[in-house]
Amino acid sequence: MIRIIDTHCHIDNEQFTEDREQVLDKCKQLGIKRIIVPGVTRSGWDNLLTLCQTHDELSPALGLHPMFISEHSPSDINDLDYYLKTHDLVAIGEIGLDYYDKMLNKEIQLDYFEQQLALAEKYKLPVILHVRKSHEAVINTLRKYKLVGGTVHAFSGSKEQAELYIKLGFKLGFGGVLTYPAAKKVRKVASEIPLTSIVLETDAPDMVVLKHKGERNSPEYIIDSLSALAEIRNQHVDEIAQVTTNNAEELFSTQV
Repeated sequence: MIRIIDTHCHIDNEQFTEDREQVLDKCKQLGIKRIIVPGVTRSGWDNLLTLCQTHDELSPALGLHPMFISEHSPSDINDLDYYLKTHDLVAIGEIGLDYYDKMLNKEIQLDYFEQQLALAEKYKLPVILHVRKSHEAVINTLRKYKLVGGTVHAFSGSKEQAELYIKLGFKLGFGGVLTYPAAKKVRKVASEIPLTSIVLETDAPDMVVLKHKGERNSPEYIIDSLSALAEIRNQHVDEIAQVTTNNAEELFSTQV
């Protein structure tokens, strides 16, 4: 049986309210042994933590997502600091910069991002990055801090940008996009960078695989992304699963 870690899944999302237990049972059967669950707003942290406390296979990360800056307040940073002291978290995330949505204030995003990176440095925790149309700004900001690394969620940049992240100690997250033949740029980067720098993810309920296009994404579909990565790299599925799982275990200090 293969062992897989989904390094980015919002299983706490309300879209899973009715069948969450069935989904998690299916994941166990498929060899998906651990799921990293990133937080996005202060209001969702407690529910996320409660869910992870009742499921051994779920590992929590907490963060303030750049796309929800209208919901954040300065006191959330103090709360995050407190939660980091009092809870067993595997990462800080999902955090980052989103320059795709022009309605999001860049200065406010950067302020929250930097404060959270400072906490990552303080607590020596990896970070889970959200990066859209902002690779240069994110990379330049990361260089200001002494970080233990992290993941670049849903990586869609160039090979050159990938190499810069790798030099900074980051792994690149790939998921459902790999299953789309039209995603030539992403698939090419995934085929060319070292396998030791790749982790698998789903971003469920978003970013669904081709086979289930138009449906809710689910962590069990990480198997499709695993198969796609094996095909793209011309490597055996078992090898891809083993190495990417080892990468995730090393990064998040978690064993499956």
